[in-house]
Amino acid sequence: MLDGFQHLPDYLTSQHQSDIIKILHTVLHQAPVFIPTMPRTGKPFSVKMSNCGSLGWVSDQTSGYRYQPRHPDTDQPWPKMPEFFLKLWNEITAYPHLPEACLINFYDKSAKMGLHKDCDEQDFSAPVLSISLGDSAIFRIGGKTRKDKAVSLNLHSGDIVVLGGEARFAYHGVTRIRPGTSQLLKRNFPKMFPEGGRLNLTLRRVTKA
Repeated sequence: MLDGFQHLPDYLTSQHQSDIIKILHTVLHQAPVFIPTMPRTGKPFSVKMSNCGSLGWVSDQTSGYRYQPRHPDTDQPWPKMPEFFLKLWNEITAYPHLPEACLINFYDKSAKMGLHKDCDEQDFSAPVLSISLGDSAIFRIGGKTRKDKAVSLNLHSGDIVVLGGEARFAYHGVTRIRPGTSQLLKRNFPKMFPEGGRLNLTLRRVTKA
């Protein structure tokens, strides 16, 4: 495992998770989930997503991967970064500059995310902080090249992962969701996510301070 990788199991209590769910009700009402598509091919991702913060990550066939200040469907600014997220960032990362984007990825029972690096940001000295909510997932993390050995971890609701230092450049992804391991989304988002699933929030600094 590369230096700078942290797995903080059960970091968020049930109350913390409930607080985040309340926040997400507001965020996802203002910025509904959309389906990004791959550059060049236009193939849809298996995850749905949204963002909050001054910038949001998007992808489409025409312009590819990028950060932009407005929702691709509504053309409205992303919701403001919640104070609770900023507090977590300060508690865990000790990075002196605040995150500008929080990616919100929704995984249903069949969704996955191939091995990739987070490299669309300008500030690679800043870590990426990842929050898991809802169903458990098999998280895969390797090294700086695709050929490096990768290991699998179970991520559960309330877990936090940090990719900093050398691990900021590690290939990582989600190979499988474990359906039914949590009722968090099904109970709190019955209309939006009636079968439950997993929400993954990643806090990122995008621009150089």
